[in-house]
Amino acid sequence: MRVELVTETQHELLIDLLCELHTYYNEGPVVSRELVLEHLLENLLGADSPHRLVVASSDAGEVLGLAVITLVYSVVDFAADKRKHCQLKELYVRPLARSQGVGKALMSWVARYALENDCRRIDWPVKESNARGIAFYEGLGAVQVVERLSYRLTDPCLSQLAHESRYSQN
Repeated sequence: MRVELVTETQHELLIDLLCELHTYYNEGPVVSRELVLEHLLENLLGADSPHRLVVASSDAGEVLGLAVITLVYSVVDFAADKRKHCQLKELYVRPLARSQGVGKALMSWVARYALENDCRRIDWPVKESNARGIAFYEGLGAVQVVERLSYRLTDPCLSQLAHESRYSQN
C-alpha cells in the first residue's frame, strides 16, 4: 500500500471514491462524475484551497481511502506548542478495504505530516452514530473532546441571519 498526497494521475480514480463518499453521507440521487471532477479540481485541489488530500492506494494503483486535512492556527492558544494544529476534515476507507490497515496507514501519514509542520494535535468531528469509526479512533489513542459540540446553520435561518445585520458590509 502507498499513502501520499493525491497526484494528478489519481484524479480519475479519486472521482469514484468521492462519488461513493457522497452516497455514504447523502440519500437521494447519485452525483454526476462531471460535477465531482469540477469540485475536485476547482475547489478541493484549487489554488486557494487550504485542504490537502491524502490517498491510500493499492500496489495496483486502486484508491482505497482518503484523508482530507487542513493546517490551522488557533486564535486562543499562542504558545508555540499549541498555536498550530491539523484539522482532519474527512477520513474515508472503501468498504472492501476496511479492517486491512488502510485507515491506520492514512492516520499515521497525517500524524507524521502534522508533526513535520509543527502541529501538536489533530482534531476532527465524527458522527455520533459511527460506532465503528469511534472505536477505530479510540484504538489509535484519540480521546473525545467532551466540552465541544458541533453546530450547523442552514437556510432559511442562514439567509435570515445574513440579512438581519445592521452593520456595514464594506
